[in-house]
Amino acid sequence: MVILIKVIQFFLALSILVFVHELGHFLAAKAFKTRVDKFYLFFDWGFSIFRCKKVDGKWRFKFFAKNAGPDDEWAKSTSTEYGIGWFPLGGYNKIAGMIDESMDKEQMKQPAQEWEFRSKPAWQRFIIMVAGVFMNVVLAVCIYIGLLANYGEQYLPTSEVNKYGIVVDSLGYEFGLRDGDKVLSVDGETIENFQEIPMQIILEKAKTIEVERDGQRVVVTLPDDALTKLLSTQNGTFISYRMPFVVSGVIDNSAAQAGGLEVGDVIIGINDIPTPYYQDFTKHIKQFSNQKVDIMVVRDFDTLALPMQLGEQAVIGAYLAPLSEYFTLETKEYTFWQAIPAGFSKTFSEISDYWKQLKLIFSPKTKAYESVGGFISIGKIFPDTWIWSMFWRLTAFLSIALAVMNILPIPALDGGHILFLLYEIITRRKPSDKFMEIAEYIGLALVLALVIFANGNDIIKLFK
Repeated sequence: MVILIKVIQFFLALSILVFVHELGHFLAAKAFKTRVDKFYLFFDWGFSIFRCKKVDGKWRFKFFAKNAGPDDEWAKSTSTEYGIGWFPLGGYNKIAGMIDESMDKEQMKQPAQEWEFRSKPAWQRFIIMVAGVFMNVVLAVCIYIGLLANYGEQYLPTSEVNKYGIVVDSLGYEFGLRDGDKVLSVDGETIENFQEIPMQIILEKAKTIEVERDGQRVVVTLPDDALTKLLSTQNGTFISYRMPFVVSGVIDNSAAQAGGLEVGDVIIGINDIPTPYYQDFTKHIKQFSNQKVDIMVVRDFDTLALPMQLGEQAVIGAYLAPLSEYFTLETKEYTFWQAIPAGFSKTFSEISDYWKQLKLIFSPKTKAYESVGGFISIGKIFPDTWIWSMFWRLTAFLSIALAVMNILPIPALDGGHILFLLYEIITRRKPSDKFMEIAEYIGLALVLALVIFANGNDIIKLFK
């Protein structure tokens, strides 16, 4: 069920993003009286799930039908065919007179018509091509405005985390950080939002982290290969917040219930091993698989030893209190009118951060290319349960990612067409159709190679 929820969210988000992107091209083409032969969500290789079109002035509808041949009455109509393909990734516009991924050479052999893309002035073709990326940015802005107006912006302040200090994994320990450190600054800059610290280090290539340790200020100098090691981790996180283990619930028929654990108890040890924090408890409990242990708890100022028989998984069956029980989360509230500039600001900040991430990928020294993921990685970022606010946040992020990736100057992507159009506008010389055809083939090969590489990374990670 968890996988199904993730899959549905992934395909719904992808459908929204592609529809909006292609709608941008479609509306711009129509605005300049350019004929659009097809407007499709998903790909219709061989046949489509659904399609409709005006034929002889009347709307016709077809379901699970083969694509129309050149002599078909349906194909002879010059109106736009709208449809849903069977292959559920992406979508497209087939704009008449344009060399694109459809590689329709027959149409390009015919004399250019006034309603074709190739007959339009370069500035109009430029607007048609940039409209898809523009619409993805507009979508992100609209989503962020809606989210900020409805939910505000909640985050965990670094100052709150410093109540108990941080907990580090093996990589954080290797960097020189220690459990209980209190983060003061990164490269001399105070980071208000604790969860932004790892990304700040990655994007800004930070060199130092200043912490308070045992009442003393300590400057931790990150090693030269810190960025490479951070990017090689699954999520780039090497530090987290630590907190006491306050019990908020006990699972029925569990070791915790049998041992008499109650809501509100604070777990402080296992046998004679002190576990003042939740992270300490989860670290040490694993060694007691299939054993009987005494769980030490504080209840109403009394310290109790609760005997529990653990199973194979070495879990006691107790819930940790929610984050808000330990920390005061900061929430920035916005009115609708305040959310508008904040939505624009957040969108362009995300675009800037995504560009920085792309630059890391193209830097061999960082080995960031090893962390590039495909469809599996994208699907994994969606939560296990359906939370609308989280769904829309991720959709906005992916819309920005799609916009940035599409604007890259690679033939077959919008950025490639835009690059050639800029060349034409500046030099007043139009690249030949043959050149554009070859460039499209090269671009498609590059895009296909990138897709294979990214999804290959995903498959390799499954077996690590």
